[in-house]
Amino acid sequence: MALSIADLPKEELFGQGNAGCGGCGAAVAGRQAMKALGSRTIMTIPASCMATMGGSNLKTTWQIPFYHTLFEIAPAVSSGIRAALEVQGIEDVNVVSWAGDAGTADIGFQALTGAAERNEHMLHVCYDNEMYMNTGGQTGSQTPMYAVTSNMSKGKTIKKKNMLAIMEAHGIDYVASASIAYPLDLIAKFKKAAEKPGFSYIHILAPCHRGWQIPQEKTIEFARLAVESGLFELYEVEDGLRTRNVEPSFIPVEDYLTPQGRFKNLTPEAIQSIQAGVNRHYGRGE
Repeated sequence: MALSIADLPKEELFGQGNAGCGGCGAAVAGRQAMKALGSRTIMTIPASCMATMGGSNLKTTWQIPFYHTLFEIAPAVSSGIRAALEVQGIEDVNVVSWAGDAGTADIGFQALTGAAERNEHMLHVCYDNEMYMNTGGQTGSQTPMYAVTSNMSKGKTIKKKNMLAIMEAHGIDYVASASIAYPLDLIAKFKKAAEKPGFSYIHILAPCHRGWQIPQEKTIEFARLAVESGLFELYEVEDGLRTRNVEPSFIPVEDYLTPQGRFKNLTPEAIQSIQAGVNRHYGRGE
């Protein structure tokens, strides 16, 4: 039986007021994910926008235990939490490290790959806004080619690192991509990840309107356009089997890219090259 909005719990475990921007894709992702994870969850988050909006001192947006870690170590802290739970014989708690693209793919990668190699009983989530937005919108390895950032005014000159493929290569229990524009798909994937006995990885496309230079009320729209254009594929890998969850409608990549201010320097030749790459990936010819 397919999941429906009516099936979701009414309880809100994230979002009782937060310091995020209006239309923040990361905040939407947090709210959606908690519909699957539930109250028996412990969250670790490194330095990031999500940590900042999560709370400080005596106030928190999370209605679950939430630990703000150093930038490099959220998966390591989650590993320690899981070990402490196991010593106490506690098995019904989801342990989650939740990081941005910097805390996942770059400065946090060492702790992440270590936890994945050990196949720790935990979930790591990358909420990917494709820039280092908590520190001013700098370029990172998850920034797409040609995107303009605060420290690359002419646009990035190398391709985005494929974190999903890297995590799949670890041979972990579950790997999936998700988008805040497809909440039921996202929630179903979190439910599946929570049931795995080992390590799971979910990579969420969570647009940042400030970095992407789009209207804040169009965050969800651009998250959907990324999937419809084929530039962000929704799929999962379970027991070594790869399944595409949403078939793109294959709108022209130009419809997704050119309205974003970060792609203001795109040339017709660059757009043509990106479109050709999508066509090759999906076997659509040139």
